[in-house]
Amino acid sequence: MEDVKKALLTKSKRAKMETRGKIISFLCIALIVLVVLSIFYFVASKGLATFFTDKINVFDFLFGTEWNPSQLGADGKPMVGALPMIAGSFIVTFLSAIVATPFAIGAAVFMTEISPKQGQKILQPVIELLVGIPSVVYGFIGLSVIVPAVRSVFGGTGFGILAGTFVLFIMILPTVTTMTVDALKAVPRHYREASLALGATRWQTIYKVVLRAAVPGILTAVVFGMARAFGEALAIQMVIGNAALMPNSLVTPASTLTSILTMGIGNTIMGTVENNVLWSLALILLLMSLVFNIVIRLIGKKGALK
Repeated sequence: MEDVKKALLTKSKRAKMETRGKIISFLCIALIVLVVLSIFYFVASKGLATFFTDKINVFDFLFGTEWNPSQLGADGKPMVGALPMIAGSFIVTFLSAIVATPFAIGAAVFMTEISPKQGQKILQPVIELLVGIPSVVYGFIGLSVIVPAVRSVFGGTGFGILAGTFVLFIMILPTVTTMTVDALKAVPRHYREASLALGATRWQTIYKVVLRAAVPGILTAVVFGMARAFGEALAIQMVIGNAALMPNSLVTPASTLTSILTMGIGNTIMGTVENNVLWSLALILLLMSLVFNIVIRLIGKKGALK
């Protein structure tokens, strides 16, 4: 009897392995959370030094239009207006998303609804190839092809938001297309069958049933592409012109948060005003990444509720 009781109370080998697996999984998750919190704390501590250590007004930083941290303005404070870079980042991000979305939806519809076999055979390898191309290659292509094309068609130097939009459009197109394909494939097949059974044509079914049912997934794909475009650094730096001026045209040189960061972070001394304001720009980038992730989760929850 005692042996039976002992056997029942003793954990089996599988139970011990399961407990060990849970502990390892928890430690891995805890490590990831710790790394993320550490990065956020490090960037926030450096970025907030601009306002608490250097005593720069937050509104002057966010809405100022003059950027030259090494020079003092008329008020005796460094000229650290980040609005030109913030505006440049948002403009190229939204424009690239607007241009990429129709192409991504069209390619996804072709791959899932029109010709799945040809889509898997031709378009899928092309999209996978575009995903694997390094950013610097996109930058060189933009510098060699897009900038001269913009210069010859629209005038100016060719460097600017328009060139950056075209480069980012090509870069985010594979991401948006792939996620849109997944969203369309997730639409239940009986939706299509019911629509066709009621007399709808193939295109009516695609437009009024499939695409509408996949709207949350498509929106998630677009926001995810925007998040990548907002954080892109090297390729956009090579074609936008890197002039810290308020954008007044699509074909004049401008700048983004990432282009100013990549150009200046290696040329400043840690702890100086010039270095602290760059960390403040990095903090804005980090917060925007957080905002994009929150938006994606909200869209996902809305789609799940439906």
